[in-house]
Amino acid sequence: MLTVALPKGALLNDSIKLLQSVGLDFSGFLDKSNRQLQIQDPTGTAKALLVRAHDVPVYVEYGQAQLGIVGYDVLREKTSQVAHLADLEFGKCRLSVAVRDSSPYRRSLELPPHGRVASKFVHCAREYFNNLDLPVEIIPLYGSVELGPITGMSEAIVDLVSTGRTLKENGLIEIDTLFESTARLIAHPLSYRLNTYGLSHWAEQLHSSTVALVN
Repeated sequence: MLTVALPKGALLNDSIKLLQSVGLDFSGFLDKSNRQLQIQDPTGTAKALLVRAHDVPVYVEYGQAQLGIVGYDVLREKTSQVAHLADLEFGKCRLSVAVRDSSPYRRSLELPPHGRVASKFVHCAREYFNNLDLPVEIIPLYGSVELGPITGMSEAIVDLVSTGRTLKENGLIEIDTLFESTARLIAHPLSYRLNTYGLSHWAEQLHSSTVALVN
């Protein structure tokens, strides 16, 4: 049976709507009284796993799910061995460098050498600053990253930004963008090559539905 890994959090609603548009209904995950982490589509065609966003590529890479929906930011951070099938064009946000609005820095290159940058996106942040040839210390934080500059623990942060409201409310401003992120459809590479459970059909249907929904 086809298994799809779905991300908890901001992408879940749109992911379920997209799957419903091709005949797969996992809306049970939206029922707050439901504590199940695995449910089956009423037609018996497929089942879905509800996992942390950062775990979606892991379940797909190891073959516990043949398809997955996950943000591009997670794919860049995890560097998992998965097949990247389509940009689903929802969940738009960006990974940005931000500093306190009172900071003298207005570009990443103005940050001091060996300064500190807090982020939960450690790999992406390190790659970005390495490409700038600017040595910085990356401080891993997995809670309220905005507190890094506020408390003086770091000069800057690298974090996801959608509307920018959280930054503004905490006295921070964006100074650079690493990349834009949207939801992506991924697959287990071998299963996709072998067309296990009709993967190519489902991938084509989901991509076509994405185009229709966007247009």
